[in-house]
Amino acid sequence: MTKKIESFKKATGETHTIDATDKRLGKVATEAATVLMGKNRADYAKHEMSDVIVTIENAGKLDIPEKKEKEIYQSFSGYPGGRKTETLEHLRVRLGINEVIKRTVGGMLPNNKHKKRLLKQLIITV
Repeated sequence: MTKKIESFKKATGETHTIDATDKRLGKVATEAATVLMGKNRADYAKHEMSDVIVTIENAGKLDIPEKKEKEIYQSFSGYPGGRKTETLEHLRVRLGINEVIKRTVGGMLPNNKHKKRLLKQLIITV
């Protein structure tokens, strides 16, 4: 007899809202990643996914100092010479503040099969 083990929680319909007005990018991203992983709950388990939708409001009013505008974001295709770099300032102009926040939160999530699903539960409003 085989048993099917569910590795995710039932839909709870919980929402968590973060107001990004005059907050640093790292503080907002850390709070969002913690809530997405479910580490703020008493019944946290590594193998179980929390079904919480995180909304970040007023993303355009984030406090990003000039020093951090020069921070470099990198991507690598896997081929020789396939590394691409760009600054946070250039990424913000090219794709918007939403992509900057999404990449920052994504860097704080574990690199496993749940990462894409967790990032889909992140909603960013400007």
